[in-house]
Amino acid sequence: MSLPEDLGIVVVNYGPPDLLEANLVQLGRRLTTGRVVVVDNFSTLAHREATTALAAREGWSLIAPGLNLGFGAGVNAGARLLISRGCSRLLLINPDARIDEAGVLALATACAANPQQLQSPRIVRPDGSLWFAGGTVDVGRGRTRTGDPVDSSAPGGWLSGSCLMVHAHLWDWLGGFDETYFLYWEDVDLSWRCLAAGGTLLVRDDITVVHSVGGTQDTSGKSPLYVYSNCRNRLAFAARHLDRRHVMRWLLLSPVYAAAVLQRGGRRDLARHAVPLLMAAARGTVAGAGLAMRTLIAPAPANRPAVIRRLNPVREDS
Repeated sequence: MSLPEDLGIVVVNYGPPDLLEANLVQLGRRLTTGRVVVVDNFSTLAHREATTALAAREGWSLIAPGLNLGFGAGVNAGARLLISRGCSRLLLINPDARIDEAGVLALATACAANPQQLQSPRIVRPDGSLWFAGGTVDVGRGRTRTGDPVDSSAPGGWLSGSCLMVHAHLWDWLGGFDETYFLYWEDVDLSWRCLAAGGTLLVRDDITVVHSVGGTQDTSGKSPLYVYSNCRNRLAFAARHLDRRHVMRWLLLSPVYAAAVLQRGGRRDLARHAVPLLMAAARGTVAGAGLAMRTLIAPAPANRPAVIRRLNPVREDS
């Protein structure tokens, strides 16, 4: 059975196109021309030229901004293009993630049957170890939690943006990713907005994606941007979705969270790059704290989480 005509794929790339060549070419050739959109966030001229050549060879549509839009804005741009071309089912996938045709077809079929549901496959590392099979936000501890057993469909759940299947109607209803996150936590935010609007989340344990974790990074360890974004966006998420008591708690727990983020690249990497990483953690925490403080000092009615329209029944026209 071939992939449906109304399916489109969005991939946000940064850096050389090696991962696109390895993971997207075979799958992309199973789709109609124009149904694969690569958003190439600018890194260098050499990378842009190589990515442009690959896209032209494969018949992919290339969105090539002159700067780095960030992950959320890149996905939004690709999704808009595909929806304008009539795609009603969207696969959002990282360049360092690989899924086979059968997995895509299963996700697309379920998306048509339940268009108010965000879906993610089970995600493993190249060695077969589990990377993501569900996530939840531990509100009390001020952090996310993944691994077995974590049920994304439970209250507080979320799905990884590394590989998502979403119906275009749901995507439009939610407004896509919040671009103010730029990088990291935008998938947690989208998941919570989906749940608040009456949608559901599901991890498909019968579908597996292989994710070369960190494959999009040029160096080993975690970059200052990674550290900054996680520290800032955690508090941005709290300011948007949590009550004052929990925002204050998350704010007080920020040093503990920042220390944990700094350790994710390993102690050796932290020792080698201590100054830029520590500065990134401090800057990100301060930036996020500013957002949190605005919530804490705002009048009580304005502090309530933004009202999200409840989903009307979405009909699959096909």
